[in-house]
Amino acid sequence: MQVKVHSIQFSADQKLVNFINQKVNKLNLFFDNIIVSQVFLKIIRANSNNNKLVEIKINVPGKELFAKKKCQSFEEATDEAVAALRRQINKHKGKLLEKS
Repeated sequence: MQVKVHSIQFSADQKLVNFINQKVNKLNLFFDNIIVSQVFLKIIRANSNNNKLVEIKINVPGKELFAKKKCQSFEEATDEAVAALRRQINKHKGKLLEKS
């Protein structure tokens, strides 16, 4: 799977990008037909606490799954977004199994 990380209005360090790649690639364990995933990192209002926003969009055949989480750190938001996508993938797989 190809993971594209976009940091908007700031530059993300390589350690953060590697962490995100590792977490998002774990989604392949649950569904191996993931085509591409895009991760958007944003800082909202730099002076507040929960200001790190992570949006993850993954493309699977016939569907696009999306999760958006806001937390105190990018790592925490990434963990929560990946967990939300894992639930969406399981639901999508269940629907595919019902059709066949």
